[in-house]
Amino acid sequence: MAKQHLVGYARVSSEGQSTENQIERLEQYGCDKIFFENYSGANTDREQFNAIMDYVREGDAFVVTKLDRLARSAMDLGKTAEILQQKNVDLVVLDQDIDTTTPTGKLMFTMIGAFAEFERDLIRERCREGIERAKAKGIKFGRRAKLSSKQLATMKEEYHSGDFGRSDLAAKYGISKSSLYRLVNS
Repeated sequence: MAKQHLVGYARVSSEGQSTENQIERLEQYGCDKIFFENYSGANTDREQFNAIMDYVREGDAFVVTKLDRLARSAMDLGKTAEILQQKNVDLVVLDQDIDTTTPTGKLMFTMIGAFAEFERDLIRERCREGIERAKAKGIKFGRRAKLSSKQLATMKEEYHSGDFGRSDLAAKYGISKSSLYRLVNS
C-alpha cells in the first residue's frame, strides 16, 4: 500500500497573527505540502482553503492543528466533512485528537457531521415556522409591487384600448415588456 499523502492547512484570523507555529507543527507531523493564509471573519473568500480542497485526493489526509482552523461553525464543518468524505480524504486534527484513519476518529468525525446536519435541520425548521407565523400575521414576502392596484387597472385599460404601443406602456410604467405581458394577462 502506498504511503498516505499528508496535506496541511494553517490559518490565522487577523493580520497581527502568524501561521509559523501551525506550519511548524504540521511539518513535525509529517505534512509534505502545506497551504496557509490570513483570513478574517469579514473575508469569506478563503483562497488557500479552496485550493487545498481542490488539491486533496482519495487516500490523502487533510491535517490541521485545531478544528477552528478548519471551520467557523458546525454547519461549515459539516459541509467540509461531507466533501472530504465524498473524496475519501481522511481528516487529522492534532489538538483534538481526531484522526479518521482510526475507527474512533471516524466515529467522532461522523458524529460531528451528524450534529452539523441536525443544526441545519433546526435552522431550516425555525425559518419555516417563522415564515408561517409572519404569513399568518399578513406579512407579505418578496418584492413589493411596482404598480399600485389603480396604476395596474389603468395600465390594463390602456393596453386593451390599443392606443399605446407595448414598448411605450412598459416605459411609461417603468417595467419590462415581459412584466407588462404578465400583468395584463393576470
